[in-house]
Amino acid sequence: QVQLVESGGGLVQAGGSLRLSCAASGRTFSIYVMGWFRQAPGKEREFVASVLWSGGRTDYADPVKGRFSISRDNATNTVLLQMNSLKPEDTAVYYCAARTGRWVTRRGDEYDYWGQGTQVTVSS
Repeated sequence: QVQLVESGGGLVQAGGSLRLSCAASGRTFSIYVMGWFRQAPGKEREFVASVLWSGGRTDYADPVKGRFSISRDNATNTVLLQMNSLKPEDTAVYYCAARTGRWVTRRGDEYDYWGQGTQVTVSS
């Protein structure tokens, strides 16, 4: 089993920045890729970004390219999502997820473990 705990959400004005953290514990050696997803009220969950657990390759959804950056802190088994130039449409609950299968995917149903989520609210 892998446990994931997100932190760092909050309220920010448009144009501001937030950094989300996702701490992984348990059988972290089984993780292949970590992803961030978000779900806004009344909308389906959507892919935001992913990074290989070993580091390196990243993937971003078009709406966040150039504004968000995903990275991994090897020392603390933490995945970070730096969010800059935030917009009201970024408002959502953000979830981190871990996948053990050996390929990269944007499909949430192909991730095995999920955190509890953290609220991000961007005011206009």
